[in-house]
Amino acid sequence: MEVLTEDLDLLDAGEPSDPLESIARQLLVEIGEDPDREGLRETPARYARWWREFTRYEPGSVDTLFETTASGNLVAVSGISVWSLCEHHLLPFSCRVTIGYLPQEKMLGLSKFARIAHQHAHKLQSQEQLSQQIADDVERLTGSGDVAVIGRGEHLCMAMRGIRTPATMTTAVWRGALKDSALRGELIALTNDGRQ
Repeated sequence: MEVLTEDLDLLDAGEPSDPLESIARQLLVEIGEDPDREGLRETPARYARWWREFTRYEPGSVDTLFETTASGNLVAVSGISVWSLCEHHLLPFSCRVTIGYLPQEKMLGLSKFARIAHQHAHKLQSQEQLSQQIADDVERLTGSGDVAVIGRGEHLCMAMRGIRTPATMTTAVWRGALKDSALRGELIALTNDGRQ
């Protein structure tokens, strides 16, 4: 009976029934804010909506394939911009992704590269894992073991806390024939991904 009384007290106090809203409200209290003041009244609800929207993002179909007569020729897609969340600090990082592969009999539809990148970015993540997961999907979908993924990210967990300085982190996954230095160089030259 005691638990029931406490639950009724919380409802009377205006506590949100949504667990994410409750967490946001408690966070505001813990950092010394008043969640009932004018600018913050709707913040817990917005916070809950954003987390659900971001982590439940559905990019749509990622498996549209076409026949190709360009087997073995390098295909590169660059400038794919995604946002993700550092799994260590729950802070955002932005990442520009370049994907290269050598198609075999099938090639992946152009928009599918961005959809794959977004699908893996919209969760708690590290940039290293993000690059690996994108490469895994491109390899699985195309049937080509010759895949490369380059990620260039800026992490708020470094820029806003600790050392508090911006920096760019680069990750690279090289598989199959794309481990060859000549093809690596061609991919970097085509996409200008060696820029500082």
